[in-house]
Amino acid sequence: MFTSLNGKLVAIMLVLSLSLVTVLVLLYHHTEKVLYADFEQQTAELSEAIRIGMEELSRKGAYSDQSLKTALARLNVKGVKEISVISTSHRVLASSESAEVGKWLTRSKRELIVRAELGKPVTSEGSFYDVVIPVASEGLTLGYIHLRMSTEAFSVFLHTSIIRRIVAALFIFLLGTGLAWVLARWYTKPIEEMVRAARRVAGGDLQCELPMERRDEIGQLAQNFNFMIGKLREDRDLREKLRKAEHLAGIGQFSRSIAHEIKNPLNFISLGIDHMQEAYRPDTSQDADRFDSLLGNMKKEIQRVSRFAESFLEFGKSLELNRVDTDMGGLIGTVLDLVAVKAAKEGVEIVRETEGPPPVLRVDPDFIRTCLYNIVLNAFQAMPGGGRLVVRTRSQPGWFVIELADSGQGAPPEVVTHAFDPFFTTKTGGIGLGLAFTKRVVEEHGGRASFESQPGQGSTVRMLFPCPSEEA
Repeated sequence: MFTSLNGKLVAIMLVLSLSLVTVLVLLYHHTEKVLYADFEQQTAELSEAIRIGMEELSRKGAYSDQSLKTALARLNVKGVKEISVISTSHRVLASSESAEVGKWLTRSKRELIVRAELGKPVTSEGSFYDVVIPVASEGLTLGYIHLRMSTEAFSVFLHTSIIRRIVAALFIFLLGTGLAWVLARWYTKPIEEMVRAARRVAGGDLQCELPMERRDEIGQLAQNFNFMIGKLREDRDLREKLRKAEHLAGIGQFSRSIAHEIKNPLNFISLGIDHMQEAYRPDTSQDADRFDSLLGNMKKEIQRVSRFAESFLEFGKSLELNRVDTDMGGLIGTVLDLVAVKAAKEGVEIVRETEGPPPVLRVDPDFIRTCLYNIVLNAFQAMPGGGRLVVRTRSQPGWFVIELADSGQGAPPEVVTHAFDPFFTTKTGGIGLGLAFTKRVVEEHGGRASFESQPGQGSTVRMLFPCPSEEA
């Protein structure tokens, strides 16, 4: 319940309310106890003062002035400013104010005695109260006890109590404000992170994700945000695949049309050249050699154009794999034997590195052989002055890896990015279908192909074919 934002807010309000009520109740209880204690002490001391005054007034004969003063000085009543013992002749017999002893009462104090005899013993004047208590014995008035009391001490006490309550409430308010601020930061910080992530997504970056370790509304929001980003990535990948599919479909249709239009005239021209070579051969050997050389060059050019047309056809049509169990080591060796003469002629050293025995995979050997041949020829072209071609094979969990690394000129990053794009090439004599066709063949086998290169440090083509661990 309290893991959600609403639960936490309710919990904070409950804690603050209970804290405030508890503190106020405790303060009220303390104030009440202090008031009761003061009232009890005041009552006891006033009773003692009245008792002493009555004893002195009821004593027959002269009273002890010194003993009365000593008793009054011993009293410590909060709020009592003056205690006086007055005779019936309105003279101060004893008082806590020593300067008043022996004086006759003023007019205002005589009025207080009159009011007391009329039944009004308590009279208020501002913040002071005058209490006059007649002392009688056997129907005779022996004198009066005058108490002058001030409410200032009680006002100060009540004021102090109010200040304490205000301070306690203010403390709880500040505590609640601090808890609310902490809770606000606890929720606003991840929201700010989410806003920054949303801006990155709006800018095209779909790789950002939010942490999901929280279990409240923010955690659910982060989970939904990450789910949305995942769906956007899937949609982007799907649209990219669809775009490539449409692009390849258009290229395939275009290439098939061009290939058919080119191959038929080329076949007719090639047959015509063969007929010309037989029917119109010159008589002299010198002219015959020139004639044969000319026609031979023409047939070579026709064959080259025909190979271009076949490349268009091969790339444009759908692949139909003829999978058979193939010894990958033997297949690679066949390709390397095929190019050994060309490598020696062009000064290229071929080094084969094998980590463990190559597996037997169920692949289409013709397509794989064509891919390896295209990559090797590309490596030769990248090393026009000779160099070194390393063919590495290794098995790793779930995959069989073939790497072909040359020591050629390398390629800049912008070329590496488009290396597998159809019809992208940096060579004047190519059409840019070799690596694109290789990537397509590898992916049709369920594998992956990659191209790595740096200027001046050569290039590496890596092909990964799925391989069960027990076969690897």
